Amino acid sequence: SPSLPEYFVVPSSLADQDLKLYSYSFIGRRMPLWSWNHPNGSALVRMANIKDVLQQRRIDQRICNAITRSHPLRSDVYKSDLDKCLPNIQEIQAAHIKLKQLCVNEPFEETEEKWLSSLENTHWLEHIR
Repeated sequence: SPSLPEYFVVPSSLADQDLKLYSYSFIGRRMPLWSWNHPNGSALVRMANIKDVLQQRRIDQRICNAITRSHPLRSDVYKSDLDKCLPNIQEIQAAHIKLKQLCVNEPFEETEEKWLSSLENTHWLEHIR
């Protein structure tokens, strides 16, 4: 995938041929990507959706098993669909534009009385929370 870095972390139990084969199943060929780890061994892994719904469970299970085997405590994988609980990029951009307009374009003295409610209406603080 042209949007992934040249090098990235992969669980050792996944063979190269499996990775190559699985990569075609992900939207944009975006394989699961290790993003962050906690000192307790937990890791944050980003993963694009799998295109083929029929193959989704098999591929998802294989990758989750590989991640579990690579965890020092063999902890189970906890998955969360962030599309359902986070704003999309367009919503964040719109909130940022509203925040900029509020902070830069309007004289504070004229809007002081309604500034906090105007800030709340941008949804910026909600998104960054």
